[in-house]
Amino acid sequence: MKTNLSSQIKLEQIPRRYYAPQGEIELAALTREEKVYTRIFETANDGSQYLAENIAKYINIYVQEHGKCVLALGAGINTHNVYASLINLHKEGKVSFKDVIVFSISEFFPLIEGGPCTLTRLKDVFLNHIDIKPENIRTIDPAVTKENMYEYCKAYEKSIEDEGGIDITVCEIGALGSLAFNEPGSPATSLCRLVLLGSETRHIISSDYNCDNVPTTAITLGIANLLSARRVLTMSWGEHNAAIVKRTVEEPATAQVPASFLQGHPKAKVVIDLPAAESLTRISQPWKVTSCDWTDKMIRRAIVWLCHMTKKPILKLTDKDYNDWGLGELLALYGSAYNVNIKIFNDLQHTITGWPGGKPNADDTYRPERANPYPKRVIVFSPHPDDDVISMGGTLKRLVDQKHDVHVAYETSGNIAVGDEDMMRYFLMMDKIAPMYGFGNDDYKKLSSEVSEFVKQKKAGDVDSAEIREIKTMIRQAEATIACNYIGVKPQNIHFLRLPFYETGTIKKGDLSEADINIVKKLLEDVKPHEVFVAGDLADPHGTHRVCTDAVLAALYELRHEDWMKDCRVWMYRGAWAEWEIDHIEMAVPISPEELRFKRNSILKHQSQMENAPFLGDDDRLFWQRAEDRNRATAQLYESLGLASYEAMEAFVEYKPIKD
Repeated sequence: MKTNLSSQIKLEQIPRRYYAPQGEIELAALTREEKVYTRIFETANDGSQYLAENIAKYINIYVQEHGKCVLALGAGINTHNVYASLINLHKEGKVSFKDVIVFSISEFFPLIEGGPCTLTRLKDVFLNHIDIKPENIRTIDPAVTKENMYEYCKAYEKSIEDEGGIDITVCEIGALGSLAFNEPGSPATSLCRLVLLGSETRHIISSDYNCDNVPTTAITLGIANLLSARRVLTMSWGEHNAAIVKRTVEEPATAQVPASFLQGHPKAKVVIDLPAAESLTRISQPWKVTSCDWTDKMIRRAIVWLCHMTKKPILKLTDKDYNDWGLGELLALYGSAYNVNIKIFNDLQHTITGWPGGKPNADDTYRPERANPYPKRVIVFSPHPDDDVISMGGTLKRLVDQKHDVHVAYETSGNIAVGDEDMMRYFLMMDKIAPMYGFGNDDYKKLSSEVSEFVKQKKAGDVDSAEIREIKTMIRQAEATIACNYIGVKPQNIHFLRLPFYETGTIKKGDLSEADINIVKKLLEDVKPHEVFVAGDLADPHGTHRVCTDAVLAALYELRHEDWMKDCRVWMYRGAWAEWEIDHIEMAVPISPEELRFKRNSILKHQSQMENAPFLGDDDRLFWQRAEDRNRATAQLYESLGLASYEAMEAFVEYKPIKD
C-alpha cells in the first residue's frame, strides 16, 4: 500500500547539477545569490542523513579536542528525522553521547498538564535512545516564575558559558522564519527571555504536538545565544517553506525573518530538500546563474519572467530584451525572439479551454482534454465539504452544464471546523419548532440540554463529544448538499466518504490507512471515471489536503490495471492558499463575471465557514474573497502576457501516475 504518492509529484525534473554541482567553480556560480551556505537534497531523508553525519562528525572532533561537546537542540518536527538518523549512527557505533552535554533551546511557559513540552518531545524522539548521561541534559526549569524570569534566564545563559559555550546549535527554520521561538521581530542581539507566541505559531504547535491547549508564552534562547555556537545546523523541508527559505538565504537579513541572521555566521549551514528550495534562484531562475537545460517548462517560465521584467506581452519581446536580460541562449537555440515568442504564446494559448471535460465533435489536437468519450463520468474529490467550490466552483459548474455525469466526493466530515455558535443556532431554532411539530420528545430534550451544558462548560482544548461531532458533520453535509443542488449536481452523485483518519475530534489527525483507501477505491470502482479532479494543495496549513490527495492517488495506483483506468485522466487543482505557477499550468478554464458571482454564491452556501471558520489563518480575507482574488490574478497574468482578457480563471495541472 503506497500512502505517500503526493511526495513523488514532480512537476518538473530539476537537473541534478542545479542542486548538487560537482565542481567548486560551478557551485560558486550557482550559489552567488545565496548569503548563507545552503545544501539541497532530493529528499528530506537524504538531508536528514547528511545533517546527522555532520553532527556525529563534529561531536567526535570536539570530544577528542576538548573532552566534551555542547549541543543546543530544538525539538521542532523537522528535526525528528535528523535525530532518527543520529540514533542509527549511535547504534552502529559511529558516535557516542557519553561526553555530550545537551541544552534545550526552548520550553513552553507555563507547562500545562496535557500540554506540549519540548523536553518530553526531545526525550521521546532522541535522548531516551542514546547513551547520554541524565545529568548532562540541561533544560529550562518549569518552576521558574515571571517574578524571577530575568534572573533565571541570565543564569541559564551562565550555565552554558560555564560549559565553554555551545559547540553546535541544531534547530529548524520555522514556517514564519523563526529560530526556536524567536518569532518575526526578534533582533539579532536577542538573548534568553520570555516570549509571546503568535496565533499561527500556536496553531502549528497544536498540530505538531497533537494537543489543543497550547500556552501563549515560552522561554527561548535568543538569536545571539543560538548564533554564539561554533557551528549552526538548520533545516527546512517541504514546498510550504520555500518562500521563507528564499527570504532566509537570499534576501537581506532582517528581524522580520530571524533565520536570515544565519547569514552573519561563518559556520552556519541551511539544509533543505528540493521542494523547500523551489524558490531559490538556482532552482527557479537558473538562467541568472548558469547555462540552462532548456525544457519547454523552463522556457515558458523564463519568458513569463522576461515579460514581467520588461512589462511587455510575449509577442512584443525583442532580441534586445533577450540579450539585455541574460536570455541570449534562447536566441541561439531558436534563431530569433520571434520564434521563441510564437512557441510560448501558442503553448499558453493551448492551455485555455472553456470545455474542461473536452469539447465533443471538435479537433482536440491542441486542447488540454480529449473530446471523447462524451459525456464523461467525472469525480471531483474535495478534502473538506467546501474545497470543491472554493477551488474549482466555476469549472464544476461548466462540467455540469456541459452534460457530464459529475460526482462530488467529500473526503472528510469537516466537523472540527464548525464553531459551537453555528451549531447552537440550529438547536435554538429546533427548540422553538420542536413543540410545534411534535418532535420535542424526551430524547431530543435530553440531547439539547446535554449539548447546551457541554458548550457552556467547554474549555480550550476540550474534545467535542461523539454526538456533537455528528451534529457538526450533519451541518457540513447539509451546506455541501445545498451548494451541490445550486450548481446542479445530481443528489445521487453527492458522496460523503468520511475517511476515518480525520475522525479524531482534534486538530491532529490519524495516519492514512487501508480503511481510508478502500473507501476511495470503492467509489472509483463504482463510477469508473474518465476524469478525476483532486486537491493539489500539498502545502496546505493543516495537512488534511495532502492526506486526502494521498488517499486518492493510492486508490488510483491500486486500480491502475483496471481497463477503465487506461482512459482516465487526473487533474490537480489548488485552493484558497496559492495558485499553480504559470509554467506548470496545463488547463486554464475562463470564468465570466456572471460565473464568478455564481461561484461566490456557491461558496456562501457554506455558512459555517464564513467569518467564524477557525482555520482562516493570518489572511483576513474570507474564503470566497481569496478564491476570487486568486482567480482574477491568474486571468490578469494571462492578459499581461498578451493573451485573451477574462474576468477570472481556474487552473489545473495533470497528475502523471508513477510507473510500476
